[in-house]
Amino acid sequence: MTELLILYVLLRRDFTMYAIHKRITELFGSFTNPSFGAIKPALTRLEKQEFITTTKVMSEGGRLAIFYSITKEGEKHLKKLLLTPMTKNPLQFFSEAGVRLACCDILSDTDKQELYNEITTKALLHKINAKNTLESEYISTNDIQKEVLKNNISEFENIVKLIENI
Repeated sequence: MTELLILYVLLRRDFTMYAIHKRITELFGSFTNPSFGAIKPALTRLEKQEFITTTKVMSEGGRLAIFYSITKEGEKHLKKLLLTPMTKNPLQFFSEAGVRLACCDILSDTDKQELYNEITTKALLHKINAKNTLESEYISTNDIQKEVLKNNISEFENIVKLIENI
């Protein structure tokens, strides 16, 4: 997901690694917050794959600043990343769905619908699994787990309602 975030941020303008991290935090901090330790290798991978390029500039203070920019191939790759199948992990689902929905403005209407269908399908699947767990005999004595599952069921329902209202 870090590569998706980087490419999306670079669509608007060129940034240094520090500025990329800051912008990702500003836009997506409620969904995810990748560290510099995750951003740096992602930038290296993206550059090797020619999805981004770098420009080195000397700052007024005499320090070397590296600016990253997205290529046309990077724009295509970003759209591909938005439409790849989502994780099957319900723990990661909420942040991944939030990020993808926040970035879907770059997609065509057809691609947006494909993304909405993917998120809705996964949300309904996770909801069914949570309900099955809630009804299982193994958590009958664990009230906290029951409340967490009920909350997750509500959250999955909220994502589906959100997409229906878009």
